[in-house]
Amino acid sequence: MGFVSNDNAHLLSKMATNGGHGEISPYFDGWKAYDRNPYHPTENPNGVIQMGLAENELCFDLVQEWVVNNPEASICTAEGANEFKEIAIFQDYHGLPAFREGVAKFMGKVRGDRVRFDPDRIVMSGGATGAHEMLAFCLADPGDAFLVPTPYYPGFDRDLSWRTGVQIVPIICESSNNFKITEEALESAFQRAKESNIRVKGLLITNPSNPLGTVLDRDTLRTLVAFINQKNIHLICDEIYAATVFDQPGFISIAEIIEEKDQQNCNRDLIHIVYSLSKDMGFPGFRVGIVYSYNDAVTNCARKMSSFGLVSTQTQHLIGSLLLDDVFVGKFLAESAERLAKRHETFTKGLAQVGIGSLKSNAGLFIWMDLRRLLKEPTVDAEMVLWKIIIHEVKLNISPGSSFHCSEPGWFRVCFANMDDAMLNIALRRIWSFVLQRSKGVEEPAKRKCWQSNLQLSLSFRRREDIVMAPHMMSPHSPISSPLVRAT
Repeated sequence: MGFVSNDNAHLLSKMATNGGHGEISPYFDGWKAYDRNPYHPTENPNGVIQMGLAENELCFDLVQEWVVNNPEASICTAEGANEFKEIAIFQDYHGLPAFREGVAKFMGKVRGDRVRFDPDRIVMSGGATGAHEMLAFCLADPGDAFLVPTPYYPGFDRDLSWRTGVQIVPIICESSNNFKITEEALESAFQRAKESNIRVKGLLITNPSNPLGTVLDRDTLRTLVAFINQKNIHLICDEIYAATVFDQPGFISIAEIIEEKDQQNCNRDLIHIVYSLSKDMGFPGFRVGIVYSYNDAVTNCARKMSSFGLVSTQTQHLIGSLLLDDVFVGKFLAESAERLAKRHETFTKGLAQVGIGSLKSNAGLFIWMDLRRLLKEPTVDAEMVLWKIIIHEVKLNISPGSSFHCSEPGWFRVCFANMDDAMLNIALRRIWSFVLQRSKGVEEPAKRKCWQSNLQLSLSFRRREDIVMAPHMMSPHSPISSPLVRAT
């Protein structure tokens, strides 16, 4: 009988035991709370509703219709079986030509065909997670850093840092200017790193933003390009939400900016794009991530590294066929934007009926909800107290701003595209009940399911003036008077 030791810290590597994955975070704790007690309309109606998952489930009917009408696109059907052997055997890690062509064409279509992408620069990886890590390995050494504007996606702490040893230096952005990235904030972050003897190798932005749901304007993008050229550092543009823009202003890719006449002096070797089909198409399970670099050396190195996270050829075959269908892609993009706009309006108007606002946004699968006036004090500790109530009593998994490294307590990311209308209705009723009771100062016994009230909510909303609110809900932090709130 062998000897078994419980001393995992001694038996395992430092990477396996250092907690660098970042799971010790309210962002992931909310997921765990959902996994332990998931909502089901009949089997578990008092369970936790998942509003922490940025997933687009609003257009699966269109994809399913295409799959039914194009059975030959899959090698697992009678119509596609003749392709089985050719697809199942070894393929070069450059990727199937039809896959690279389809992805490049789709990336251009999403950007209004204002810019063309070269299929030979398409490097695949296991989702955007793998793409970010791949770029971190290519561009930086352990101890080097990337500047990242706040608030930012919590997974970046894992993607960029855990296995690479690369650091993140936050660029502090604030609600006073709608969390816009300024030259002053960029320079301040760069100088902080320099004073700490940290070498900055790049700047990472998300456009459209996760968690803000906003797009970067042309002037800001030009400022970023000028900044990275001045500092001679890389610019990584995460554009995985490019096709989720549902209202004006439209999305502007960094690929468009560097094509402008006045950007001829831009060093394109510093520009890299991360893309995927997880958000725009709603295919996170397919693990289709893309690195598109204008730097030949990075493209070549990334292609070698892609061996550790290839997209299966079966998936490539299907995706290539799907994305090369111009009629389907045009219909999908138009319908997706329309459905996201409708869902966003439904949700934000529902929140507004109880005086809850959000940052004005026009993209993404979520809103940046403003609950600052519900905090007992403007601190992260108070935000955590409120978040725990929402998770464990209201039974909604939403993500607190502090997990996104937001500098201002009281903001929460709430996802709205991963559920049907019926579940959204229930989530809104829970929020209504919670906010109205909290505003009245009513403390319900813990055992009572006060959040499962019979408060009625119609998705064809009444006018705002028909809603009766407590007078003290119009606080200085109330979204009613805030310029950050979408007009209703």
